Amino acid sequence: MSDKPFGPSSTFGRARRREAYRRLADVVRRRKPKPLLDLDDVGKRLRVFEQSYVGIRPIPVSRIVGTLGRTSDFDREFRPRRGDIQSRWERVERAFDQGDFPPITVFELDGSYFVVDGHHRVAVARQRGIDYIDAEITRLRSRWPLPPDADLGRIIMEEQRRQFIEDSGLERARPEVRIEFSRPQGYIELLEQIKVHGYNLMMQRGEVLSPEEIAADWYDRVYLPTVEAIKREGLWELFPEATKGDLFLWVTQRRRELFPERGGMETEEAVRAARDTSPKPPALKPRVTKRRKEK
Repeated sequence: MSDKPFGPSSTFGRARRREAYRRLADVVRRRKPKPLLDLDDVGKRLRVFEQSYVGIRPIPVSRIVGTLGRTSDFDREFRPRRGDIQSRWERVERAFDQGDFPPITVFELDGSYFVVDGHHRVAVARQRGIDYIDAEITRLRSRWPLPPDADLGRIIMEEQRRQFIEDSGLERARPEVRIEFSRPQGYIELLEQIKVHGYNLMMQRGEVLSPEEIAADWYDRVYLPTVEAIKREGLWELFPEATKGDLFLWVTQRRRELFPERGGMETEEAVRAARDTSPKPPALKPRVTKRRKEK
């Protein structure tokens, strides 16, 4: 717990101003706001399947990232988003002016905490610089882990990625492979391509194939050769913010669009057609920042 002295004045006004400054900074810098995570939404996406009671323990205030149903009241730093919670805030400050809060109630998921009861206590603790707060903890287990420092967009992206590798068979056929996109819809589009590839492959061979066999054939004979051609033709360096998955989808889209005019194109020809097309999709607009490393 922090040793900082507590004065009689309320911290609500300062916290409200900070929340307003944060909103303004998001607009100026064109950043997406990072709200509190909603436990119901996170639980559904990560497939929570079990819970167990832990007991009362001190937890780091900084690891409290979400809530059960109060996302409209506080931002990610537990600063007030609404003025009408001021009276409750100030009552908590007066009742516990030395920071000796009774335990809050939380769910714990992969080392992060979601408040069920005690939101105002957490908010005041953060403003007072308190590092730890007592909490009654129920631990959740999920099928998929909560990404560190995650926001909802990242959780959705990871959910779609995991769903894709399971449904496509790629997880079993090529477990070391990780395909990434700049938007979650990319995984849906890619899964449809693999399904079409599987149908054509089974028609050619005259036999039913498993999802793993289809995924392996698609990855080895379609995806890898296209990515290699993308590198050779300089498309990857031309669009440093795009992922390999983004570029693969762009190339296959151009190949499909140009089929009535050019017929079946070789991979290099399709890559060059994508490279020379204007305008580009938003994910493929050239930028000067560096790309995150991909495997």
